[in-house]
Amino acid sequence: MSAQQLSDLIRFARHNSPFYQDLYASLPPHADRLTDLPVVDQKAFWAANSLHDSRVLTGPLSEATVYKTGGTTGSPKFSVYTRDEWRTFVTSFGQGLVDTGLRPGHRVADLFYAGELYASFLFVLDSLAHAPVDNVRLPIGGGAPLESTIPTLRELAAQVLAGTPTTLCRLAEQTIASAARLDSVELLLFGGEALFDDQRRLLATAFPGAEVRSVGYASVDAGLLGRPVPGPDARVHRAFTPYSVVEILDDSTDEPVTEPGRPGRVVVTSLFRRLMPIIRYPAGDRAEWTGTGPGHFRILGRAEEGVRVGPVSLYTQDAQDAVAAADTAGQVAGMQLVVRRWNGRDGLVLRLAAAPDAPGRPAAGRDALARAVVRQLETVRPLYPDSVRAGFVHPLSVEWARHRDLAVNPRSGKLVRVLDERPTA
Repeated sequence: MSAQQLSDLIRFARHNSPFYQDLYASLPPHADRLTDLPVVDQKAFWAANSLHDSRVLTGPLSEATVYKTGGTTGSPKFSVYTRDEWRTFVTSFGQGLVDTGLRPGHRVADLFYAGELYASFLFVLDSLAHAPVDNVRLPIGGGAPLESTIPTLRELAAQVLAGTPTTLCRLAEQTIASAARLDSVELLLFGGEALFDDQRRLLATAFPGAEVRSVGYASVDAGLLGRPVPGPDARVHRAFTPYSVVEILDDSTDEPVTEPGRPGRVVVTSLFRRLMPIIRYPAGDRAEWTGTGPGHFRILGRAEEGVRVGPVSLYTQDAQDAVAAADTAGQVAGMQLVVRRWNGRDGLVLRLAAAPDAPGRPAAGRDALARAVVRQLETVRPLYPDSVRAGFVHPLSVEWARHRDLAVNPRSGKLVRVLDERPTA
């Protein structure tokens, strides 16, 4: 399927998707510009997009692949692609792989994760298969034991390793600890998480002859977001024109940002998806235009819709629901998610503002509530405690504060729901 005209997509979604029909009900019949349209509310979108009787889909779910995207175990979220849409997705992303340094004949180990309806392993493998340069694909997967992965990489003389930073760093640690040599590795492609300076140092120690680059910017819900831009800053990408439109919107007004260096949240419109339309959908990240080339933007971190802590995706709604379930006495008046990094790992702090009548209550009561909140959040996001046990992230913790100590947007006064205090590189 080729990219379609924006006006055609808007009309199609408006006519065939009950969700978009309701969202655009107050708009003029011929509204055909992105700035004419409201930004999708993620919570409303996923509430309407149940797997059965979805109000987002434009037709019956009769031919598609179903993938799971971020969310809680209590209310999982699913993204669907027809075979034509998936082919366009992986072909476009595969074209971007040449900008990572992929060369003809490269032997590429796919170390992303497979199974349980997750898309990353299949997505990268298919993108490599549709890349415009010949390559040899090694579908090892991120779940394979490191004890067998390292000999396999050595035996097959893998030249490119593709995986999340967490997976690549685990492999690097094992490589160093076992005094193994993987001299054939010359390119490390990371995706799914930000890469930090301490991780770069570890990767450089294990793979001294390898360059580290972004594999590209995409997600199973938002689709194509950005293809890598060659250069020293792996955070810089450019839109997959003509298959998607990337906007950067002001945090307070939702007005499009046009000038370089001014941060805002990333919103994407996919021009090739019709079964599950993605029109002005928040990608969950913040970015800024660089001014270095047409459509070049720098990813700055997660926006308030969600946050990535190591390999774990969390939505602010997950934490809000956990607090609501645990705080039966109303001791909490506000909450922020604070992401920090120390000793080479990410950690999540739940900053809870005590209600006005709570400070006089015994600290033991607050401690018990903090433990209850953590238990509740770990119940709905079991990947977090699993990742703690695996040594990927620090345990969840709670930090009590006064409401006035919670960070707010200096221009709008609105609460900043996610504070990412990690130093990005």
